[in-house]
Amino acid sequence: MTQPVVVRFDTEIIQRLNELAKRTGRTRSYYIKEAVEENLVDMELLYLAQSRSEEIRKGKSKTISWEEVKKQNGLQG
Repeated sequence: MTQPVVVRFDTEIIQRLNELAKRTGRTRSYYIKEAVEENLVDMELLYLAQSRSEEIRKGKSKTISWEEVKKQNGLQG
């Protein structure tokens, strides 16, 4: 199921989307959807990394060394 979303873009972005859509025969919506789908995982991972970093700085979480990870998981090398 899909749902509509309203998003506002600067004129330059709209012009670029229009030109891309015109050259390729696809819609602006197609390219907006593609861009979000391609970048959403990266944005989620970035947020997670920032959140974990903040927890470490505040002392709410700790880190362990790669050597400890290998030891805990029975890895060698």
